Amino acid sequence: MPVVVYTALRLLLFAVLTVGLWMIGLRDWLAPLAALFLAWGLGYVLLGKQSAAAAAYVQARSERAPARAKTALDRDADLEDAADDAARASLQKPEVPRSDA
Repeated sequence: MPVVVYTALRLLLFAVLTVGLWMIGLRDWLAPLAALFLAWGLGYVLLGKQSAAAAAYVQARSERAPARAKTALDRDADLEDAADDAARASLQKPEVPRSDA
């Protein structure tokens, strides 16, 4: 499961940075906040391969998933769209050909 590996590595990176910042003297709420930003940047640079693998895994799973059955909300949205299209069509004036004589 590449998604689990990627998530675990991101969390581990955050934890290591938080502890590291805490140990060098940043003993306030700023340590986890700074670690969050550092982990975000370093994760983007260092975990690109794992991120791509996780994204490919999620995309493959979504393509294999069966089509979702329409819910009542989907059917209601379809009816609303059809009513809106009909209302817009009735408001449009038909073009009358002009004869420039």
